[in-house]
Amino acid sequence: MKQWKLILGIARTHLLTKMKSTVTASLGVTFGIGAYITLVSFMTGLNGMLDSLVLNQTPHIHLYDELEPTAVQPIERSLEFSGDLLKIRSVRPKPGQLKIHNALPILETLREDPRVLGATPQLVANIFYLSGSLDLGGVLIGVDIMEETRLSNMGDYIVEGSPEALRNTENGILLGIGLAEKLSLSVGDRVQVATTEGGVFPLKIVGLYQSGLAEVDNARSFAQIGTVQRILGKPVNYLTDINVKLQDIGLAVPMAREFESQFGVKARDIQEANAQFETGTSIRNLITYAVSITLLIVAGFGIYNILNMLIYEKMNDIAILKATGFSGNDVRNIFMSQALLIGLVGGILGLVIGFGLSQLIDSLPFNTEALPTIRTFPVNHNPLYYGIGIVFALISTFIAGYMPSARARRIDPVRIIRGN
Repeated sequence: MKQWKLILGIARTHLLTKMKSTVTASLGVTFGIGAYITLVSFMTGLNGMLDSLVLNQTPHIHLYDELEPTAVQPIERSLEFSGDLLKIRSVRPKPGQLKIHNALPILETLREDPRVLGATPQLVANIFYLSGSLDLGGVLIGVDIMEETRLSNMGDYIVEGSPEALRNTENGILLGIGLAEKLSLSVGDRVQVATTEGGVFPLKIVGLYQSGLAEVDNARSFAQIGTVQRILGKPVNYLTDINVKLQDIGLAVPMAREFESQFGVKARDIQEANAQFETGTSIRNLITYAVSITLLIVAGFGIYNILNMLIYEKMNDIAILKATGFSGNDVRNIFMSQALLIGLVGGILGLVIGFGLSQLIDSLPFNTEALPTIRTFPVNHNPLYYGIGIVFALISTFIAGYMPSARARRIDPVRIIRGN
């Protein structure tokens, strides 16, 4: 213990007598760690915001039915043509409806599954929005608004009104904000919707919905499922889609295949629905960490150069230490201690600067119509990044100080003294 106290004392003295070099080395670590914390916090926050923008509106598993041609045509069942090469043209989809058969029992089964966080029914209707002489084609989606809000953060995208207003209004509608602007309508107004069969129904606008995706906001609106069923003249068990949220998103792919087989419906998992988006997220994360590590490595090279210079300047001191009984390992430990002290001080200052810059970015206003729920720049204040920063600062300074320290360990004091 006394020996280490002496070694640390000598290391501190060396650092204080060469304050300019010490400060320069420490600042290299400080700005490297500060830039790393700022960059990784901001970029992961941005990625998280983009992920939530898409993934919050995408179910983990989407169940639906699909009209498609019959797999085996009648002529293929005939024994008369069993040995012939058949080529059938202009095959039409089999007659039927886009509803999910036995939708309510399927919904109940899903909700009882312990792997499922929640399941929400939907009824998608192609309609026309009418206002005066204007009519715009679009989609009206019947939803269980409170369940949608709980499972998909839908409430975050309601810029006027509230989910409760839609729940409590029998013939209410959450109108897409793009539609509202085109039709010059606002909350409290009425809009007429017309079905493809020609029926016209008035609905009261109880809120405006803005997803941040222009194509969606210009065509999509929401109403309670019962309202859409009445508009289409369908029974209460008529549903076109079921959206499933899982306890573990990693189970989406196998469970989608399981539900397809179990319920006889089409099932699209979240990876299939957002394959391109997930690829972009992975690339952004890779670039973020690559740049961050580069900053830390550059800081490590700065420490290496400064310690090299320090050893050359301290040749006489090293010779005297060895001549007075200090071993080569003691000399190495002195210079390693200097490197680690630089890394520790610079790393702590870097964390403080990184935290301050992250807080500053987090407080800057960020207003855009594409992202109505975002008020400031997104920053991820994950404590893990600060732990990684200080550990990497110590590791990089350890590596940067090891080679110069090993060189100091091998210095022959006799040659130094004789040269003087």
